[in-house]
Amino acid sequence: MSRDHAQSAETPFLELLARGASADAYEQPVLLARAEGGPAVRTDALERAKHLALRVRSELEGRRRREAELSALFETAHDLAGLRDLDAVLRAIVQRARSLLGTDVTYLSLNDPDRGDTYMRVTEGSVAARFQQLRLGMGEGLGGLVAQTARPYVTDDYFKDARFQHTGTIDAGVRDEGLVAILGVPLMLGHHVIGVLFAADRRARVFEREQIALLGSFAALAAAAIDTANLLAETRAALAGLERANEIIRDRSGVIERASDVHDRLAELVLRGGGVHDVAAAVSQVLDGTVEFTEATAAPEYALEASRADGHVVRHKDDWIAAVAAGDELFGALVLRGHPGLDPVDQLTLERAAMVTSLLLLARRSAAEAEQRVRGELLDDLLDARDRDPRLLDDRARRLHADLSAAHVVLAARLDATEADADQEADARRRLWAAASHLAATRHGLAAARDGGTVLLLPLTDSDSATGLARRTARHLGRAVHEAVTVGASAPVRDLAARPEAVAAAYTEAGRCLDALRLLGRGGDGAAAEDFGFLGLLLAGDQNVPGFVERTIGQVVAYDERRGTELVRTLDAYFACGMSPARTKEALHVHVNTVAQRLERVGRLLGDDWQSPDRALEIQLALRLHRLSAPTRP
Repeated sequence: MSRDHAQSAETPFLELLARGASADAYEQPVLLARAEGGPAVRTDALERAKHLALRVRSELEGRRRREAELSALFETAHDLAGLRDLDAVLRAIVQRARSLLGTDVTYLSLNDPDRGDTYMRVTEGSVAARFQQLRLGMGEGLGGLVAQTARPYVTDDYFKDARFQHTGTIDAGVRDEGLVAILGVPLMLGHHVIGVLFAADRRARVFEREQIALLGSFAALAAAAIDTANLLAETRAALAGLERANEIIRDRSGVIERASDVHDRLAELVLRGGGVHDVAAAVSQVLDGTVEFTEATAAPEYALEASRADGHVVRHKDDWIAAVAAGDELFGALVLRGHPGLDPVDQLTLERAAMVTSLLLLARRSAAEAEQRVRGELLDDLLDARDRDPRLLDDRARRLHADLSAAHVVLAARLDATEADADQEADARRRLWAAASHLAATRHGLAAARDGGTVLLLPLTDSDSATGLARRTARHLGRAVHEAVTVGASAPVRDLAARPEAVAAAYTEAGRCLDALRLLGRGGDGAAAEDFGFLGLLLAGDQNVPGFVERTIGQVVAYDERRGTELVRTLDAYFACGMSPARTKEALHVHVNTVAQRLERVGRLLGDDWQSPDRALEIQLALRLHRLSAPTRP
């Protein structure tokens, strides 16, 4: 297929992408081409362009959805940081949850300890007055099941679900609203459920794991908003009592100013994309101490688990520990060093900082996982889809800060040992892929899981070699996964967008190197094709004769083809004459100076050590293979 056909086939789909057309619209250019009876090559080109455009559209929609979710979470966090009206924040939460989950109704119920029941606090999308005014006994309905277990619950068909207690009052309200599928997640303060956040549809629906997690994030923010509002109310009450003592008033005012300052700083950090260490630095200034983020393994275990369990800071000797966690996942801790005394507002400041840190880490991880998937998809396309448009491959690579025109090395990495348990082995492979993806991202390369291991495409600098890169990669991945990792590397390849088939060939070569390492008992090491020479042909399961010849004497062959010289013939004669220039000039019927000049040129092309015993043996084998593979002249 010509480039012009490809470009003309892509044009209508690019226009559809540009205006955000529906998926059905992408069938029109193909149907129109078939109706017009155009050539089959154009119809085939349109089909391929359509599938590619639909993939791009799906990826763009996924990114827009993830961006919208993160934006909504950050906006809600900002609302919480500047909390003034609790009802407004809760309304914003249910509105954003309904918009992002695409449900008919969202609503939030709160427990009333004084009356011993629960009531509707905020609804969005509800049309039934009786449903909006429901007051339910504790433990009744799906919400009661969520409150009892402190876990999310989802039902595809409310009236057919017998896992929870149905009552006439609840069922009547749900029937008035016409609800069928309902998802409920708990609002938690420490170990206590204070309410439930719901998302519901008036038709049968299966809620996906990501949607459950998203609603859980909104529930955490809603609980934090309620907790913050309660604390602010308590602070106002305390201030009203402190009006009788001017000195205490000034002291409490200073404390509140610090709390307000840290809220403002944290909100600003979230909005401008600050990192974990920026949060620690901001809180350090407000608390007049040293606040550090530490990994979970570096924090005191008892204090960290206690803070994680009740959601508050815990004192450990002269330090204060605030767990940084999201759901069941523990990221680490914020540690305030050398501060034995800490008033409640400062404790709250440290707790809020830990919550903001967990949100930042969740957002950053989501973005990193998305980028890892995109990098893996691009490498998969380079390995498998060799008819890709070079310009499209280049554009995708540039968005990932990768330069496909530069010299790269393909590396095949695999764990040296296999686990007896299948789950343990799968977990080890996932850790290897995660470590390889992180390495590829930091080196402006690509990584993908393949053949029970991982394949990487990493750029090669002028001062580096494929062997050195393979060994460093083996050491780096081994340290990351705490297991021996064996890495085989290909020879350098270039212009990958224009020559995607070179990536698949290089991966095959890297796999042979990996197999050779393991056969030689060098598991956990790294090596490149150039390290094995002709031994690689003997050890590999599928001999790559052209690759060996190209690596060994390819530059000499290419020089002859470009210049019309006879360096290859001279080398043949030189070795046949026992590496004697005098006998070589007799065999070639040329002057001895001509032989010397040709051998000097060979040295510049192959390196000064080309006559060493190991190199000479490889060169003679390559010459013999080159001669055998050359077409017979008539």
